[in-house]
Amino acid sequence: MRADEQPWLIPASSPGLAEDEVHVWRVVLDLGAAELARLEATLSPEEAARAARLRFEPDRRGFLAAHGALRDILARYLGADPARLEFRRAAFGKPALAPACGAAWLRFNLSHSHGLALCAVARHREVGVDVERIRALIDERLIARRFFAPQEVAALESLPAEEQTTAFFRCWTRKEAYIKARGEGLGIPLDSFTVSLGPEGSSAVAGWSLEALAPASGYAGAVTAEGRAWRLRLWDWQPGRD
Repeated sequence: MRADEQPWLIPASSPGLAEDEVHVWRVVLDLGAAELARLEATLSPEEAARAARLRFEPDRRGFLAAHGALRDILARYLGADPARLEFRRAAFGKPALAPACGAAWLRFNLSHSHGLALCAVARHREVGVDVERIRALIDERLIARRFFAPQEVAALESLPAEEQTTAFFRCWTRKEAYIKARGEGLGIPLDSFTVSLGPEGSSAVAGWSLEALAPASGYAGAVTAEGRAWRLRLWDWQPGRD
């Protein structure tokens, strides 16, 4: 079964994570006030300050929900208190758990867009994930010509006009997932590698494997992880913990 056809399942409270697995969690960010407050209480002062700087209330609530859910998800694998998790950032800004957590084996990545978040988790395997709501952009062709590889631009412009926006976001999320997995920031030009634009999205890029995701109607998503011998499992995050 293709990754974009797999069902999103509700896991046990503490799902096992095998060495050859990559887990992706889907989080709906429209939460009630009580649940949002519970998640907000687990955030660090730095995370709370970042949320407070967001100008628009929907953005602030989405940030609180996404980062609170990330803490909840990671804590489930570690059997830990979400509020006690500490994070650090690598040279190009990719987040990781701080050494004090004693979980150097746990790798993760987070992305959120317009009310939906995805969180990827793996053991000893770098991962990157991206999600975008599919919406019309005034300058999507110009963006593609600036950032996509020539083969991708040609594939995009060969499609019927009504299919180009969806194809654009498929390409964008797959590229972003790869860049985020590598953790090298803008040091990797987006036009230096190619991905597919079709609904099928399983591919390999220089020792990394990419899977397209269908997180919800009207969204495009992708996950990338080191190596090729890994299995994908898709989970639906539910508010509250057992």
